[in-house]
Amino acid sequence: MTAAEIADLRARRYNATVVGVRRINPDLMALRVRPDFPIHAHHPGQYCTLGLGYWEPRVIGCQVESLAPGEEQKVVRRAYSISCPILSDAGALHVVDGCPWLEFYIVLVRENPDGRVPALTPRLFALNEGDRLQMGERITGHYTLEPVKPGDTVLFLGTGTGEAPHNYMTWDLLRRGHTGRIVNACCVRYARDLGYHDTHNELMSQFPNYTYLPLTTREPGLTRKVYVQEVIASGELEERVGALHPETTHVFLCGNPKMIGVPHRDKETGSVTYPQPPGAIEVLERRGFVADVSAQKIKGNVHFEEYW
Repeated sequence: MTAAEIADLRARRYNATVVGVRRINPDLMALRVRPDFPIHAHHPGQYCTLGLGYWEPRVIGCQVESLAPGEEQKVVRRAYSISCPILSDAGALHVVDGCPWLEFYIVLVRENPDGRVPALTPRLFALNEGDRLQMGERITGHYTLEPVKPGDTVLFLGTGTGEAPHNYMTWDLLRRGHTGRIVNACCVRYARDLGYHDTHNELMSQFPNYTYLPLTTREPGLTRKVYVQEVIASGELEERVGALHPETTHVFLCGNPKMIGVPHRDKETGSVTYPQPPGAIEVLERRGFVADVSAQKIKGNVHFEEYW
């Protein structure tokens, strides 16, 4: 494609501008995007789409891509939960009202084990401040703080960039002056993947009811080499943050489906089969918690968002 053709496609297909890129490590970044349109009212925990044309460059070191004829003029899109810096550069809570941009927490997918070539993230990671892209105007999603009451304990359990909606929810609880305990546990492979680590530590110094628990699965060190569900099952989580009572606690799970462990519910028999090894839902339901069942419109105290 010629430069003129690419410029024409960008002008016609894009409606947002990159206004900030924080590169946490080569495979992880926080991206701030300012749409050309007013940001619609929404709730922390929800998501919208980002998109780039197949004509855009990809970062090196990713699975080789081969486009079909005509495909280079299409736009690839994916839904991303909206994240939040939580704190401003001055250390106060971020001001969302009137802020012209949204923040997204994105990991670079270099290749897929099933052979599907990653199309979007290798292009997102080639972006720089001032570059254009497509952002969906619709912000939606069921994963919100709606069921939480003042004084409830709120436990966020996330893996990797599944932390994104929890950051926005944490901000919302803190700016409301939530009086209950807020616990944020994030599990990653390596400590370098804890993209908001310093922010969470600062939150603990400012808010006595806030606790941050970073976990790693591939290295020991400042964080423990352990999985989220193991921390719950072993009782260590409650040793660190206090007893978790189902009557007054809401748990939010976001990230790796294996960590979440959504059970299969047979419509005819009503039997429930949990995936193995056990995920967080099975561990929690053994403790008296109840997970949401959207098909049956059951609202429990365990809420989840699978991230892929």
